[in-house]
Amino acid sequence: MDTFSKKKRSSIMRAVRSRGNKSTDIVFRKALKKAGITGWRSGLRMKYSPDYVFPKKRIAIFLDGCFWHGCKQHLRLPKTNRAYWKKKIASNAARDKLALTELKRGGWKVIRFWEHSITNRDALASSLAELSKKISRKKTL
Repeated sequence: MDTFSKKKRSSIMRAVRSRGNKSTDIVFRKALKKAGITGWRSGLRMKYSPDYVFPKKRIAIFLDGCFWHGCKQHLRLPKTNRAYWKKKIASNAARDKLALTELKRGGWKVIRFWEHSITNRDALASSLAELSKKISRKKTL
């Protein structure tokens, strides 16, 4: 049982500001550098806030946390307030789909990395090798 009223708990939670998943971000950034991938920007202000952007190639990269984005392998819902969390995670997934659709419509290539694939160094290295090919590919007329 919560010690605060619903209104007070809502106020407290609303005041918490996300700062991203630092450990996942650091691992990903180091892997980009190790793979020699350049031209990316992070923190670029654009709709749907991709974690990394390659503006010249119009590639947007999202790093999705297993909990917040509803990973089918790793999501473990809290035992309390399950209805709230199911709705919250479903809302995040719907926003992810909308971002994918709108960015693609705008000519962007969207790549999503799950948190668990970032912590698996072999899988990440393989994915970044593919990304490197896409980035270095020259346009033909």
